Amino acid sequence: MTPAPANARNGNRATADRWAKILRQLGHLLQVEQSYDGGECDVLIALHARRSFDSISQFREKHPDLPLIVVLTGTDLYRDIRTNANAQKSLEWATRLIVLQSMGLAELPRRLHSKTRVIYQSVPPISAQGRPPRTEFQVCVIGHLRPEKDPMRTAMAARLLPASSKIKVIHIGRALSREMETRAREEARRNPRYHWVRDLPHWKTMEVLRRSHLLSLTSRMEGSSNVLGESIVLSVPVVASRISGLVGTLGENYPAYYPVGDTRALAELLLKVESDPKLYAELRNYCARLRPLVKPERERSAWKALLRELT
Repeated sequence: MTPAPANARNGNRATADRWAKILRQLGHLLQVEQSYDGGECDVLIALHARRSFDSISQFREKHPDLPLIVVLTGTDLYRDIRTNANAQKSLEWATRLIVLQSMGLAELPRRLHSKTRVIYQSVPPISAQGRPPRTEFQVCVIGHLRPEKDPMRTAMAARLLPASSKIKVIHIGRALSREMETRAREEARRNPRYHWVRDLPHWKTMEVLRRSHLLSLTSRMEGSSNVLGESIVLSVPVVASRISGLVGTLGENYPAYYPVGDTRALAELLLKVESDPKLYAELRNYCARLRPLVKPERERSAWKALLRELT
């Protein structure tokens, strides 16, 4: 179960579709739906403790003895499980909980740790070609425009850069509100360093990422990040907000964090990465060492082990 419709281009849908492929490769019969219709199955996997609560409660009522796996998203971990009664019930009813990076465990009560598993999101090989331009330093922002992503932070930081900087920001993502669309249009009109290209097909987005010098991840709240894994696979270094959902993949010692929402600190970090070849090489090498985390074989093995536990 995923609240994201089939045609959605967001992280939840990408995760659901990838897992469906993995589970079929493991020999299982599987359906991906937005809501549980009461049909027979051996196990229910629900993305989102709050938004999938209706499906979770119906399944648990009809099948009190069958396995229920609840996958915790960023809004679950860092907001809903603290304040929302339905999300809290989902935690209790689950046979297993899944978090997508190691820091997710810290957000859960210790009594739930024994039934929680960490499954890092994998990235299959990407065939995108191209090289970054030599005449500018391209910084890519990928993600739909919504408050949790703090989507305009990189553009705002770019305004503070000195005239000598060659940084250009290219932003890929659909505005999820009229207010966000107006703001992005106005920013693109007034800020010569910022270019908003709206939504693109995934293959085209990967080509833009491959031709970028740097990915900027500015989220305020993140359960994990598909585009972070894609950046690691494509050897594109990252600057990131220091939040649990990104630290859980990049590690405490990653050298290119900035404080959440701090525009000036992000501007200084971008300029430092652009102007310091040694730091840039260090970031590339650091991300290269993270590639084993996002290998498909690792994710497939994790799912195989989890389902073996339940059967």
